[in-house]
Amino acid sequence: MTPSLQRLAHWALLHTWDPMVPDRWRWLSRHLHPTRPGERLLDVGCGAGAFTMGAALQGYEAVGLTWSADERVRATRRAERLGANARFEQVDARELDTVSELKSAFSVVILCEVIEHVLDDRRLVRAAADCLEPGGRLLLTTPNFDYRAIVPEHDGPFSIVEDGGHVRRGYTRDELVALCEQSGLSVNEVGACSGLLSQKATWVTYTTGKVNPTLARLLTAPLHPFVATLDSSVTRWVDWPPYSFCIEAVKPHGAQRGAAA
Repeated sequence: MTPSLQRLAHWALLHTWDPMVPDRWRWLSRHLHPTRPGERLLDVGCGAGAFTMGAALQGYEAVGLTWSADERVRATRRAERLGANARFEQVDARELDTVSELKSAFSVVILCEVIEHVLDDRRLVRAAADCLEPGGRLLLTTPNFDYRAIVPEHDGPFSIVEDGGHVRRGYTRDELVALCEQSGLSVNEVGACSGLLSQKATWVTYTTGKVNPTLARLLTAPLHPFVATLDSSVTRWVDWPPYSFCIEAVKPHGAQRGAAA
């Protein structure tokens, strides 16, 4: 498969039922710097593996972790068809700190829309930081506490057990910075993704998808180019809260493993 076809196939994987998935990839891809030979990336809670494969296509030796054996098999098959240098392992993100071979082994760790599903989020971020080599970067996205609910269920109630749903509404900027700093990381950037247009496209998908999922995808597919080009500027213009915050944090050189107890 040629590089152009690989990119096209990857974008097809990203355009799932959730229009906010491409938003997150656009932010992530801007922060995936040109790679050095052998540079490794870890995608924790990778799901279907689209971000892991995208990183592999940008030159990283990418490893995706999913709790599901079925998802691992599907992601592996997709990566093979795409020709992406991506490997997938079955690892529960909540137990990341028990996998010794991942320690200090990666220049980039991705935690994309994961920590809001985990009760002990501090343990997970600390474990992700542990997987970074000195100078490595954590790329994290998670819901903004002050988002405006796209559909009524986004206003809660939130789960009190880890059943796959959100266990909290989201985070403020200060909470995310503190979570990273408590794990021995230095925050470089607090950004955002999924503004007004993206959220409205998601509303169309959610509401129409309850009747006909195929129709929902057909209705929202033409909206993707407009969301990609106009979402940021329209969101700033109307002062609409983004759905997700996006964090880039760095592990300082000389940082010790498990620095924050």
